[in-house]
Amino acid sequence: MNSSRVPPEARPREGLMTTLPPSPKHQCWVNSLSLLLILGTLFETALSAAGKDFETVTFRAPHLAGKEVPLSVILPAGYDASERRYPVLYLLHGYTAHYSDWATSTHIIQYARRYQEIIVMPEAGTSWYVNNYANPQLKWQDYFIYDVIPYVDQHYHTQANRRGRALAGTSMGGYGALLLGLKYHAMFAAAASLSGVVTTPDRSFVQYVTSQLDEQVIESDFGPFGSQARDENDLFNLARQVPPSEMPQLYLSIGTSDKYLRTNREFAKTLDRLGVAYRYRELPGGHDWRLWDPELETVLAFQADAIWPSPEGNP
Repeated sequence: MNSSRVPPEARPREGLMTTLPPSPKHQCWVNSLSLLLILGTLFETALSAAGKDFETVTFRAPHLAGKEVPLSVILPAGYDASERRYPVLYLLHGYTAHYSDWATSTHIIQYARRYQEIIVMPEAGTSWYVNNYANPQLKWQDYFIYDVIPYVDQHYHTQANRRGRALAGTSMGGYGALLLGLKYHAMFAAAASLSGVVTTPDRSFVQYVTSQLDEQVIESDFGPFGSQARDENDLFNLARQVPPSEMPQLYLSIGTSDKYLRTNREFAKTLDRLGVAYRYRELPGGHDWRLWDPELETVLAFQADAIWPSPEGNP
C-alpha cells in the first residue's frame, strides 16, 4: 500500500424460543425511529450544505419484520464521477446510542476525507448485534449480515468481498464489531473495538454491563445461561474457532479508567495464547467520545492496510 495515503502520525442461529416476554427496550426502539429519521434528514441537509458527501437513507429490513431502518453513508471524494469500487467500513454504535451519533459526536466527516472508502453507519437499537432470543422478529445479527450489507452492495459502488469490508464500533458496537468479525470472518478483513464490552455473555456479563440492564434483559437478548445461543455469541469461544491465518485484522483500545479494562486485557491474553496477530492499546481516559473520537482516526489509518484496494481498484 502507498504509505502516503496514511497520516504519518497514525502509522506506527439464532437460539430457541423462550417464554420471556420481549423487553420494553426492544418495544420502544421502533417508536424512536421516526425521530431518528427526522434527525437524519437534518444531518444530511446541514452536511450537504457544507459540501460533504453524506446522506441518510432508510430501507425495509426483512429480518426486523419489515421495519424501516435508517443508516447514514459517507461517500469518498469524486464518488459520483468514478466507476471504481470502494471498500466499506461499517461503524457500529453503542448501547442507547444511535447511527446518527457518529456524525454529531466525532469528526468522522473530516477524517473520512483522507480515505477512498465508503463509511456506513447503520441503526442497531439496543440489540448487541445478536438475534434476539425472546423476540423472533428482532433478528439483529441477520439484519446486519443479510439486510444491511446486501443493501449497501446493491446501492453503492462497493468491493463486495472480504477485502472490501471492515468493522469498527464503540462499547456495545465494539462487542458487535468483534462478534461479527470473528463469527463471519470470511466476510470481513478487519474489526476494531473501541472500549468494547469484551466479555463472555455469562453471569459476569451482567455485572460489567451498565446498571440500565438486568439479568432478564440480558437473557432476552442472549438466551439463558449455558444455552447454545450464549455460546454462539461468546467472543472467547469464537476466537478459539477461527484459524489464526483466517483471522481478520484486529484492533482493540480501552481507557485506563474504563470498567471494561480487565476483560479487554483478558481477551488480549487469549489472543496471545492463540497466536493471533492483533493491535491493543490502553489510553488515558474513560468510556466516552473524548477517547473514541481520536481513536476513530487511528482505526481508519490502521485498517487502510487491510481494506484499501490496489491502484487498479481490485481487491
